[in-house]
Amino acid sequence: MSTQSLSLSILLYFRPVERMTSRRDFIGISAATIASVPGPVIAATTEPWYRRTFRWGQTNITEKDPVRYDIAWWREFWKRTRVQGVIINAGGIVAYYPSKYPLQHRAEFLGDRDLYGELAKAAHDDGLTVVARMDSNRTGEEFYSAHPDWFARNSSGNPYRAADKYVTCVNSPYYDEYLPAVLTEIIDRSHPEGFADNSWSGLGRDSICYCENCERKFRDKTGAALPLKHDWKDSVYRRWIDWNYARRIEIWDLNNNATKAAGGSNCLWFGMNSGSVSAQSSSFRDCKAIFERAEMVFLDHQSRGTAGFEENADTGKLVHGILGWDKLAPESMAMYQAGRGTFRVASKPAAEARMWMIEGLAGGILPWWHHIGAYQEDRRMYKTAEPIMKWHETNQRYLLNRRPLATVGLAWSQRNTDFYGQDRAAELVDAPYRGFAASLVRARIPYVPIHIDHIGRDGGSLKVLVLPGIAAMSDSQCAAVLDFVAKGGALIATGATSLYNEFGDARSDYGLAGLFGAHYRGIAGGERAGAGQTLHTYLRLSPELRGGVWGPEVGDEPRDVGQRHPVLRGFGDTDILPFGGTLLPLNLDSGVTVPLTFVPPFPVLPPETSWMRQPKTDIPGLVLKGRVAFLPADIDRLYSGLSLPDHATLLANLVRWAANGDIPLQVEGRGLFDCNLYTQPGRVIAHIVNLTATGRVPVTDDDLVPAGPLKFGVRLPGGVRSGTVRMLVADKSVAPVVTNGWVRTIIPSVLDHEVLVIE
Repeated sequence: MSTQSLSLSILLYFRPVERMTSRRDFIGISAATIASVPGPVIAATTEPWYRRTFRWGQTNITEKDPVRYDIAWWREFWKRTRVQGVIINAGGIVAYYPSKYPLQHRAEFLGDRDLYGELAKAAHDDGLTVVARMDSNRTGEEFYSAHPDWFARNSSGNPYRAADKYVTCVNSPYYDEYLPAVLTEIIDRSHPEGFADNSWSGLGRDSICYCENCERKFRDKTGAALPLKHDWKDSVYRRWIDWNYARRIEIWDLNNNATKAAGGSNCLWFGMNSGSVSAQSSSFRDCKAIFERAEMVFLDHQSRGTAGFEENADTGKLVHGILGWDKLAPESMAMYQAGRGTFRVASKPAAEARMWMIEGLAGGILPWWHHIGAYQEDRRMYKTAEPIMKWHETNQRYLLNRRPLATVGLAWSQRNTDFYGQDRAAELVDAPYRGFAASLVRARIPYVPIHIDHIGRDGGSLKVLVLPGIAAMSDSQCAAVLDFVAKGGALIATGATSLYNEFGDARSDYGLAGLFGAHYRGIAGGERAGAGQTLHTYLRLSPELRGGVWGPEVGDEPRDVGQRHPVLRGFGDTDILPFGGTLLPLNLDSGVTVPLTFVPPFPVLPPETSWMRQPKTDIPGLVLKGRVAFLPADIDRLYSGLSLPDHATLLANLVRWAANGDIPLQVEGRGLFDCNLYTQPGRVIAHIVNLTATGRVPVTDDDLVPAGPLKFGVRLPGGVRSGTVRMLVADKSVAPVVTNGWVRTIIPSVLDHEVLVIE
């Protein structure tokens, strides 16, 4: 069917609906005066818009805004903040233009105005890229009454609701026919360069749709009826999970085909994606499949939750690891109070918003200010983005099209999130990854996130591979890890890594047991018992050294017991470390080293009972074999919640030992800094972010506190000769000292961040 015929057929679906008239006169011009909007005025270039639009802005329009949108002021704001592209609400839940489809709800105060069209024309006249924003997974009651078969239903046959709206079904003609027609209408009216859609993936994983469309399509695909409940052990439920993922990719391709057909090959639909893998899972959005096929990724990841700002740099590196570093990933960054407490029209403290933006830049994310509503009484929020956007414009050549310089890879797997994490992904999957990442930041060790299917594709640049609780692994993924180690790579694995297959079914032993030199005893699943709680347990260091350390004696302290392994460096004055989790017995191969063993729980209260009942066991907490470290004690998971320095030190020690000196960065000095290294032809770029004032405490940052000085050193890769070191934030050059292939200098002070360009 042609696009024109499809559009006409969809229009005929709908009966006219009587509209409520406005209660007051509307400002602005009528839709008739802007029936056709010219394309943007953009300098000639061979690069498509999605390769050259680096700074973005968005005013998320409310239904009230048609009577209060000061377009002239916002155009000036666009200029002041140096944006090159704007995201403008067009249609979906609410239409901000007079759509020919009567069931597309027109904004309450819109009247006959075409606010979207006016803004698109103004942006195009200013030479800006326009992306039309959709939010299209739910509608009002009128739409539901007209097409009840297009909506998601629960097992009782009742429609799913979100507040006063009805949730549409991704397997209905609403997605296959209606939405492509709306996209075509918007293109015909205003010629946007592309589209974004916040809620494009429909009903989340927590709900099963039993509408006729889903029942028919699932049976046609699998030969089975829809699952009756959430049951990860049920093979039908697992097939339902995979079926839903596949449908979202179909929608991605369907919408892109529609926009290209109507607007040309560069008119692309990008949806919207989260920076959180677990959030993507909950919406059936396959990070790997989407990022591999995308020309650009729009991230809806507006602010931090309970994690540190470094989470945003990690997001950027994770996304680019799949997308590619030559492509762009802008991210919606809230200027209003979002995160721990959301207040849509109150300004976020400038320090909080600024640090989130800066960490995004450090990870390769492009800046994109975001406001809710076109009129704010709290005017403080308008001052936050401008200095960062201007700095980005001045220094963009150092922030784009660069490659990470890191020898440590931190693996992630969305399938592990689904099939091992299941309904507890935050504690079983997210926490180990976040904890290990935070320990690397604390230790100032550059790293890159690496998808588990990409192990071995780095060309040999990675020397250490970390598997933080990657429990669900396929045989081919295990084989890739074996090959990585066989070629000289070092491995660190934690928790239940490789104990389950890709569907979450337990193996009889670790899939990587031969590498670990350790074998599972018992029935898999027991390791989950301690997750989500903190127990009063410890790890005993071996050999025990307290006999030679000043302190009280009882006469049975070990004496002259030898040297400890390098992974225990820094713990010379203690024989125990706090743990907090559980451990199960393992069978060990001969020749392995066990520097840590488990001390079982004993009472915390009352204090009179708080003494070790069993001070020592042979249950291993850490097993070393060659350059492989297996840490069944899931210290990474615990560090994400407890933030105990001992845990971070142990994790960093493991990485430094495994790297065997092959870490290209040294930064010394007091404070907490996130240190990211990149290369461009002929230069190295270090992006250092000062996290000292916020640490890892989940509080809202309202001040910036300088830290330093720092002794900075980087090992130069081939092709880079250091004649100069330029500090972009301080805007000055310094004379480096070059010895044995290392460049060293002093960074006097860092307020929020510093970028060093070494060339």
